[in-house]
Amino acid sequence: MTSLRAVVFDVDFTIAKPGPDLGPEGYRRLGARFGLDLEPSRYDDARRDALTELQRHPELDHDEEIWILFTERIIKGMGGEGDTYACAAEMTRAWEHAEHFELFDDAIPVLELLRANGLKLGLLSNTSRDLDAFVSHHGLDVDVALTSRVHGKTKPHDSIFRAMLDRLGVAAAEAAMIGDDLEDDVRGAQAIGMRALLVDRDNRFPDEPERLPDLWSVPAALQLQAQDYD
Repeated sequence: MTSLRAVVFDVDFTIAKPGPDLGPEGYRRLGARFGLDLEPSRYDDARRDALTELQRHPELDHDEEIWILFTERIIKGMGGEGDTYACAAEMTRAWEHAEHFELFDDAIPVLELLRANGLKLGLLSNTSRDLDAFVSHHGLDVDVALTSRVHGKTKPHDSIFRAMLDRLGVAAAEAAMIGDDLEDDVRGAQAIGMRALLVDRDNRFPDEPERLPDLWSVPAALQLQAQDYD
């Protein structure tokens, strides 16, 4: 078996979660600035419906307009009527700021454990956010941070995974991808020969055999020795 040399993490909903400004109350507050009366209790259903309707760019190009329209669907699903597009554009821009995110409690400890095993670490995200600023703001120790905005293609396009591997200086068989999206993270990485693990914090994929409940499960799933972390 090829030895593991690098681990690549998705960002949103894998190592970090949106803070209050990007959640139901954040939508309500922002909506009020645009004259919209948004109901926070409808956020979860609205976001789920928007995800169902999300249309990818046919060539998997990074396309900001897709995410503005996605956010507008959430706003309309929360009861927004009026200038929903302008509100959506403002909310989409808010997702670009590192300070609007909170790390999961297991993120830094697990990154440190993997680093202690001599592994290279990368962040790979479908986002317009400046990941270098994100890494600095949250005090993360990683070797490479790459976004779809910088690369031009989004996960699961094979080229963005290959670009990450090139920057890390490892082969596909020497790297593992960790993420919360079955298609973007897991299937995309597997398609080029990487190992991939699904972090399913909300139990969205109960039938996926290698799904993990959190990042604490990653070292064991990668068959790293527990004594290395003591």
